[in-house]
Amino acid sequence: MAHSSAIAAVGEAILALLKVSRPPEFSNVNSFELYNAKSFKQPMTEGIALYLHRIVPANNIRNLPPRVAADGRRFKPSLPIDLHYLLIAFADRAARQQRLLGWVGRTLEDTPVLSASLVNQGAPPPAFADTETIDVIMETLTIQDLGTVWEVAKPSIQPCLAYVVRMLTLDSEVEMIEAEAAQTRVFGMGAATP
Repeated sequence: MAHSSAIAAVGEAILALLKVSRPPEFSNVNSFELYNAKSFKQPMTEGIALYLHRIVPANNIRNLPPRVAADGRRFKPSLPIDLHYLLIAFADRAARQQRLLGWVGRTLEDTPVLSASLVNQGAPPPAFADTETIDVIMETLTIQDLGTVWEVAKPSIQPCLAYVVRMLTLDSEVEMIEAEAAQTRVFGMGAATP
């Protein structure tokens, strides 16, 4: 269950994890950026880009019940979504780019669960409760899907790794207020006015 700022917080947390876990070979790599389609027009020279290319409803659950807060208040149901990312390494030489991709893939495989303390670092207000975690899982994209994604980056297509964050639930802040059930009806007769 997350605040609406969770989408941005997840992307920033993935990049923060990579930045702090740089091996000595990549200590001079300083560009860790969230990318959008416009960013591909002038890509970085060297670094890691995280491109959120798709957000879809979570497949395993669609109709959640109303969210009940600790104090008993009921809120509209949370929105369960999956976030689909491409992690892209940029470098001037293909061998360095491929070593960057290998390091990124190994780091995320070694740390597939991100804690709320990491994710909340870049998210005012905190996006996640203290006990929450998110899973970052490598996924396979079909050639057709990958081609569609890279259509926005022509001619700067780069090798990349695909990841998904599954079942991120965005909580609603809209409280469901229910009136008490009617017990009796009272009918009164009104006076006629001329």
